Amino acid sequence: MDQMIALRRGEMSWGLLARSIGPRVRLLRNVLASRTEGGGGPDDLPTGTLTVLALVSANPGTSQTLLARRAGINKSALVGIVDQLERRGLVARDRSAVDRRRNSLSITPAGESALKQLHAAAWPAEAPIREALNPGEQALLVSLLDRALASMEGSPARQQQMGRAA
Repeated sequence: MDQMIALRRGEMSWGLLARSIGPRVRLLRNVLASRTEGGGGPDDLPTGTLTVLALVSANPGTSQTLLARRAGINKSALVGIVDQLERRGLVARDRSAVDRRRNSLSITPAGESALKQLHAAAWPAEAPIREALNPGEQALLVSLLDRALASMEGSPARQQQMGRAA
């Protein structure tokens, strides 16, 4: 009976997924993505541009391999994103002085400008979260998400997803 009342109010039980993390993280990601799509930045940028530009800006000279790992993007997909960003003059790709087989990435002034535009457009999408959580809870959430990500990065499934052998 309580379940029927909840359904009439538009609430649903998670059922078997009541203690599952993945569906909630995926739902939050989808809600945030839907609130930021198509707004505020240069037109026709590939999905993941904000993350890629922010990481390259914070880590000048990073390799594409490290960037793919941190951004959670398959290496092949990342190459396509970097190709597009390079063509638009938002990132520069040079051979690493340390390892000539490796590309070293840096953000250009135009990339910094695009990053600021994209971040300004995306920031308001997180406002309801910042309003619901006090600063300590926000820091705890970020810390817990970082720990969860770190725990998954070495898993065989994650290695396979990212195109690396376990």
